[in-house]
Amino acid sequence: MDNLTHSLAGAVLGQMGMKTKTGLAMPTLIIAANLPDIDAVATLLGGHTHLALRRGVTHGPIALVILPILLWAAMLAWAKWRPSEKRLPIHKGWLLALAYIGTISHPALDWLNNYGIRLLEPFSSQWFYGDTIFIIDIWIWAALVASVWISRRREKRGTGNWQQPAWFGFTAICAYIFANGLITERAERMTAEKVEVQTGIKPTLVVANAVPVQFWKRDMQWRDDTVYGYGWFTLPGDAFVHGKVRPHGADRLTLSHIEMAAEDGPPYLFWSRMPIVERDEKGNVTVRDQRFLDPRAGDRFSLKTTVRP
Repeated sequence: MDNLTHSLAGAVLGQMGMKTKTGLAMPTLIIAANLPDIDAVATLLGGHTHLALRRGVTHGPIALVILPILLWAAMLAWAKWRPSEKRLPIHKGWLLALAYIGTISHPALDWLNNYGIRLLEPFSSQWFYGDTIFIIDIWIWAALVASVWISRRREKRGTGNWQQPAWFGFTAICAYIFANGLITERAERMTAEKVEVQTGIKPTLVVANAVPVQFWKRDMQWRDDTVYGYGWFTLPGDAFVHGKVRPHGADRLTLSHIEMAAEDGPPYLFWSRMPIVERDEKGNVTVRDQRFLDPRAGDRFSLKTTVRP
């Protein structure tokens, strides 16, 4: 998810009452909620190397153990360097616990979209995909902002239970995510059935991509070992499969040639979930991921090289 969502998630956790446990609780939760994204520095490497580095080791179990401890030590150092009578006393146990809670919230949210996350890195490089929430979800933004704002307003005024709005928002978001998971499951199942009925092809992979704003809709992609197609799904259960079926060209031999020919080939293909290979008579090859065929995605998710027979 985007870093605004992660930051607001940390703030909601604080407003649910966790910030009363120790001094520096709120900054610890917000920083921890963003901490695994330190791998964003990989984008400075250029090319497509960052695709293979992002959402990997800093989102895996070793990092989820070490990063909160490093943050905890940094916050203790800050508290010692900048003491303040205005904040609550530092409780080391609670401060460490909040660092862990905030950090773990990050991969939990990142898993929800279709970009992918390697939850077991470095023990396993398997990608996991939630295919449930668009990477920037304005409805989650709205719920998080409203929850934090109403909670903070009550707290400042000293009226009512100021933790209640945050708890309500947290519960509503969890219900929203669960409902979207059910939509995705239904979309993938119905699309697989329609593809088989209309084309006679039994897909080996069906992916429901969440779309901006319209959470009740999904862009559908499907494929088997040789061809791919796409369609749309809209609640309550209308699945439309586009009539065109195209060869995706992503056979093992072609992909191995691309890995050898393109400097960025190995990291790109490691990241790509649904590669599509387009080749002209001169041997010029363009590789795209079926999830990001939208022209608005630009060249960030495509690879160009030359492969000779």
